[in-house]
Amino acid sequence: MKKTIKVVSVLDTAKSYEYVDENPIRGGVKDVYFSPDKDYVVAFYRNPLDEGQKERIMRIVSTYLQSIQSGNTSEYFLNEIFRWPYDIVERNKLTGIVVPVYHHKFYFAKGYIGSDNIQGQDKVGKWFTAPMFRNQQYPLRLDQSELGDWLSYFQIAVNISRGVKKLHQMGLAHSDLSYNNILVDPVTKSACIIDIDGLVVPKLFPPEVIGTADFIAPEVLKTQHLKLQDPNRHLPNQKTDLHALAVLIYMYLLRRHPLRGGKIWDLDSEKDEILSMGEKAMFIEHPENNSNHVKSDHLRKWDAFWGDPQKIPYTVTGPYISELFRKTFIDGLHDPIRRPTANEWEAALLKTVDLIQPCQNSGCTEKWYVFDNSSNPKCPFCGTPHQGTLPVLDLYFKFDDEVWKPENHRLMVYHNQYLFKWHVSRKVIRNENLTMEDKMPVGYFTFHQGRWVLVNQSLSGMKDVTEQKEIPPGSMVELIDGKKILLSSEEGGRLIYVTMANQ
Repeated sequence: MKKTIKVVSVLDTAKSYEYVDENPIRGGVKDVYFSPDKDYVVAFYRNPLDEGQKERIMRIVSTYLQSIQSGNTSEYFLNEIFRWPYDIVERNKLTGIVVPVYHHKFYFAKGYIGSDNIQGQDKVGKWFTAPMFRNQQYPLRLDQSELGDWLSYFQIAVNISRGVKKLHQMGLAHSDLSYNNILVDPVTKSACIIDIDGLVVPKLFPPEVIGTADFIAPEVLKTQHLKLQDPNRHLPNQKTDLHALAVLIYMYLLRRHPLRGGKIWDLDSEKDEILSMGEKAMFIEHPENNSNHVKSDHLRKWDAFWGDPQKIPYTVTGPYISELFRKTFIDGLHDPIRRPTANEWEAALLKTVDLIQPCQNSGCTEKWYVFDNSSNPKCPFCGTPHQGTLPVLDLYFKFDDEVWKPENHRLMVYHNQYLFKWHVSRKVIRNENLTMEDKMPVGYFTFHQGRWVLVNQSLSGMKDVTEQKEIPPGSMVELIDGKKILLSSEEGGRLIYVTMANQ
């Protein structure tokens, strides 16, 4: 018989919460109980907390929660990006936190891993970063319907970057970013950061853990032998979050680890792990030092495709993301101050989405790829060449009355692709602050009667600069090589220059 227990809030004794005292889910340090209606969980720490630990949690469920709630993006962050604890309770001298349950999309609806039914299990990120779980030859693989396509993981990475950006803006660090603490759903392109109760408040609340293997920054592993009070000891902080964020993005897009290559530093496996991820860490795709390059003949058969950078190099992610991978895993690997910020990752990911093309092979599992700026583009995943012309639109901004300068941002056109306000104007920033009106398309591209055209849906100031003709709403303009189109005459409005590739 189920036993329902009631506990009272520590912060407000007028509040109480019920939970079913039966078969808790055992986490690393907490036992998790569902409420009777499964709207929330009460997670009790198995061991008593000291006053500092309690104070940290009290700040998280009050001060920091209120900070998010007071912003105009609170619904986005609290409903989509975080599972933020919102109260603290006690029972039998044990402290608990009250946390909303995950959205149902973050549980497997069906599927088996071998003979194990995974229906109802959490969609932790590790299922989606390993090549073996998507390989047809591997006996323990996920259902294809749960995997999404390559474009799914760009939006997942955007959501994670925004979550990290928000924490850092608040002066916090997660301290244990890993695929275990992020739930993802490639079908809806969603991501949710969990285990918020371990947040680091710099100079106030130190981290409880040093992180999860694969995601611990090299400086943390390198100095873990030192005492906590030693000034040379590196503990998790915002810079170590940025290392973990880059590893996550690399693994979601390329399904391998950026530091696990062919180099062996010590025959003792534990010492080798600490050296290869710490003091001696080196990018497996380092262009000038091949000592840690992957040895393809050492790969298992189900890892051979994604696991081999010779087949799928990191450069398939496009110029913007490739640059940030280089900054993280070469320049910033042992120099934390040089690591790209979460905001830089968000911007690079979104600019890369504008370079993505649909694969013309209907059987391609990834379905999308980044245009590689070559004269004969093809999908790197299935090898299918692009058929037909390909409009490339370079975005320009008005520097002064007579001068337009390139933005280092281009839009690759495909059939029935939309044009949005963030393409049209520099004043509309593509981030979590977009309104519903800002998210509405203002035009679209289509291949019509053998011609590529841009259809203006609602822009009042669009103009064909080459022909000196207005393009009113409801009309279209053909995209031909060398064409210049002013998208908006308002301040911040952009101009596009058309280049026809693959002619």
